Amino acid sequence: MTAKPIPKTMRAMVTMGHGGLEQIVQHNDWACPQPATDEVLIEVRACGLNNTDINTRAGWYSKAVTTATNDDAPDLAGAEDPSWGGAPIAFPRIQGADVCGVIVAVGAHVDKARIGEHVITDNWLRDPTDPLNKAKTGYFGSERDGGFAEYTTIPATNALAVDSNFSDAELATFSCSYSTAEGMLTRANVGAEDTVLIPGASGGVGGALVQLAKLRGARVIALASEEKHTDVKTLGADITLPRTPKNLKSLLGKERISVVADIVGGAMWAEFIDTLERGGRYTCSGAIAGPMVALDLRTFYLRDLTFSGSTVIDPQVMTALIGYIESGAIKPVLAATYPLEALHEAQTAFIAKKHTGNIVVCPHGE
Repeated sequence: MTAKPIPKTMRAMVTMGHGGLEQIVQHNDWACPQPATDEVLIEVRACGLNNTDINTRAGWYSKAVTTATNDDAPDLAGAEDPSWGGAPIAFPRIQGADVCGVIVAVGAHVDKARIGEHVITDNWLRDPTDPLNKAKTGYFGSERDGGFAEYTTIPATNALAVDSNFSDAELATFSCSYSTAEGMLTRANVGAEDTVLIPGASGGVGGALVQLAKLRGARVIALASEEKHTDVKTLGADITLPRTPKNLKSLLGKERISVVADIVGGAMWAEFIDTLERGGRYTCSGAIAGPMVALDLRTFYLRDLTFSGSTVIDPQVMTALIGYIESGAIKPVLAATYPLEALHEAQTAFIAKKHTGNIVVCPHGE
């Protein structure tokens, strides 16, 4: 396919620094990026929202912040690590990791046959000479510009072809949420013999955890707001319980919880841990209800528990995810779409957590 002319400028929602929504500024004449030798240029058809967008902008990853994920700009004076990787984010920055789009230009070392390819993004930016080294990774939309714009560039190896009848907006729900969930389940080695407790099961990652745990044959017990129980059951949950139940262990009765897959943390955390059977596993990739928790070490060691943090996913996770999408083994949960210029409104809705699934912005309309 012949490359189409690329404009010199584009519309972009640009984050100018750490802080509130006022830091995201609409630019209608932002320079359109050009692909480097090993990169592709993607016309962004849709880009999903994720907690990392809010956390990075607000500086929530700083150790100075001890509150739940929200849009209140914390005081970062003297903070040493306001980004997920411990190194300062360079501003201005175009955020947005979950891109679905079409390759419209390629760098000198990339096969021109890729022009016209429909792709989603593998968001983990790895050192090509040392790809398994977690210390040498960055994240799309964080360490380099992402998808809250009409165009974006990414290493060619991170642009993954996808053959699916899902819409662009639906495909933009997968990359971050579902790879995060699959990474957690992979790290915890979840299988058909497991019963998995999933707090926050109505969110993007939580809903993905429900689907992907069921795909592995596990039994799933999901915690979510009661008005969202029908949605969560549709995703495959075997049992749904209130988001913050009183006496969780009693509610579970004789259920034997072998895995807790948690992105919530906060005040309920100790109760989540206390549900685990002897030899159980806890896997975590978030703390939207708060990062500061109390642990009774006796529960940890006397029950022979295993804890695993999960951030940088194994390379095979995205390959598996593409297979799940193309085979129809998993489905998107698209809560709402917004035009690119309504990113403030979209993030406000995202933070309110009234939705089930994922929220997406569409630079070219959906």
